[in-house]
Amino acid sequence: MQLTRLELYKRVCDRPVSKVAPDFGISGTALAAICKQYQVPYPGSGYWTRKSLGLPAELPQLPATSDDIIEITPSVPKPRKPRQKKLPEEGSPRNTRAAAKPRRAARHPLLFGVEEHFRKTRDAKDGEFLRPFKRILPDVISSEPALLRALSIANDFYLALEKEGYRVHIVPATDDLRRIHVNEQEMERKDRKYGRYHSGSIWGPDRPTVFYIDTVPIGLALTEMTERVTMRYLNGDYHREDSKPIRSAKPWQLTHSWTTEQDMPCGRFRIVAYSPKNGVDWSVSWQETAQEPLGGMIPNIVDALKAAKDKLQRLMTVEDEAAAKRKREWEEEWERYLRQEDARKAAHALTDSRQQLAEIIEKWGKVMTIERFFADAEERLGGVDEERRHRLKERLSLAREMMGSLDPLDFIEHWLAPDERYRSKYI
Repeated sequence: MQLTRLELYKRVCDRPVSKVAPDFGISGTALAAICKQYQVPYPGSGYWTRKSLGLPAELPQLPATSDDIIEITPSVPKPRKPRQKKLPEEGSPRNTRAAAKPRRAARHPLLFGVEEHFRKTRDAKDGEFLRPFKRILPDVISSEPALLRALSIANDFYLALEKEGYRVHIVPATDDLRRIHVNEQEMERKDRKYGRYHSGSIWGPDRPTVFYIDTVPIGLALTEMTERVTMRYLNGDYHREDSKPIRSAKPWQLTHSWTTEQDMPCGRFRIVAYSPKNGVDWSVSWQETAQEPLGGMIPNIVDALKAAKDKLQRLMTVEDEAAAKRKREWEEEWERYLRQEDARKAAHALTDSRQQLAEIIEKWGKVMTIERFFADAEERLGGVDEERRHRLKERLSLAREMMGSLDPLDFIEHWLAPDERYRSKYI
């Protein structure tokens, strides 16, 4: 296409370069280069912005020079060469199918980011259970060395339940479900010796971790178990009898040391399933041994929990009936209490009303004596001289004002009848 500088100038001043270039079959960058070559100015992006907003904008002036004919040739894209697939040589290692990359192990949503929260813990002696500050966490109890394995077992267990269609989650605050006490001893004993002075507390979440089989909730807890070990006191602290500090100590260093027994985490785990519903006493546990790890038991555990649904449903039904009965008994007992209180208050109101009336009658008797006194005094005023009568009359008026009202109707007006004091709700 051929055109003069003036014609090109008018085109690029009428529309942006990027809009004019397709008319010539070239790109906006190529047209800008042609304008620069032939000294054809064109407005920048600021000009078009101001124009779109209705603001005044100045166009660049076309410099005076020779009015040459400009030849613009549309650009023709080069055809792409088809890619030729290189065939592997016979016997080449590439001829064999590359092994698939191993898939990253799946992580249950409930366990995302929990490791960091478990490690943010209160002070814990070496080998003791972690005590995280956060209280809304999956029900996993572990020492620091066994934490990663604990989370791995929990992950495998939760994923196995999810595969069966059961969603494992932490109970919302609005649900009336509770967490039971989880025994951490590998071998149950009558006494407990966990922690220094055998009174250490084990952390537990505020809300249980559960899943539902239909409408039946089942609580889940994973805990590292403890074993009874011999501890020796050395340099202000207790150490395992078979630990390196004790084995490397000199005989004279052990002269003033002594031993005791404590329950310490052993690195083996137990899964506890229980009913989180109040009043339903049901729980079952599976614990690993040195010969049988807990991970291999997970499929059997899931099957056992599925089979326990009917039994749990019956126990929940029995508990619901028992709870309804207890509620009826409590309501009946409360009704009896309310009736007794009503009768007591009505009797008390009657007693108070009678007592007030008796006090009014007694007070009226005293008032009549006072009234007779004033009447007798006024009668005697007739026998005294004028000056004394006037003085005594004033004093009798002051005395009457001081004694107040002597009208029996005023006393009766302030008396309260039994029904005015308390009206029975059951009569």
